[in-house]
Amino acid sequence: MLLSPQAERNWEDLCSVLEDVLEDQSHRQLFALELGSGTGQHVIRFAQKIPFVTWQPSDIKEESRDSIKAYIAAINAKTVLQPIHLDASEPWEKWAGLSRSSCDVIIAINLLQYSSFKTAQGVFNGAGQILRPNGLLITYGVYAINGTITPSCNELLDAELRKINPEWGLPDIDVLRQLAYGNGMRMERMIEMEEYYKCLIFRKL
Repeated sequence: MLLSPQAERNWEDLCSVLEDVLEDQSHRQLFALELGSGTGQHVIRFAQKIPFVTWQPSDIKEESRDSIKAYIAAINAKTVLQPIHLDASEPWEKWAGLSRSSCDVIIAINLLQYSSFKTAQGVFNGAGQILRPNGLLITYGVYAINGTITPSCNELLDAELRKINPEWGLPDIDVLRQLAYGNGMRMERMIEMEEYYKCLIFRKL
């Protein structure tokens, strides 16, 4: 099993956000897709705390999918499905057979800043198709706002990411808002998190 120190630090705060935004739907079973699940620590913790959601983890890397499988087996998670290979930059029809309007929630944690703009487009295009009406797309990470990155530590992070891959970098909230609007969603909330991170909540109209 892989271990991410950051995931261990932030899962509780993220779980609190999920519990808050999903509270009014806790009377029914929901289906959630996690994009870029990574180690699997988040989805396992979420499943333990939010039992009314069936979770579908996914990742492009086989190493990550193996780690997720190990976490599922270790805690005998009943509401976490086996991880699927999913490349969010691909058209939604290639998203492992997920059908239109099949998801109540789509989560992307620390995905967008480590991705190309094509992937960001794919996330919002796919969410616009796969989310049910009133469904939620929730993204967590560090963002630019209207072309500006603050404070200096975030500027450094953006520069470091672009050194690793010129297509990576902090996505701009205003651009994401426009992507959402173009795919039948609207940004409903922006929640301030630790260390200048934010949760963005988009709702399918």
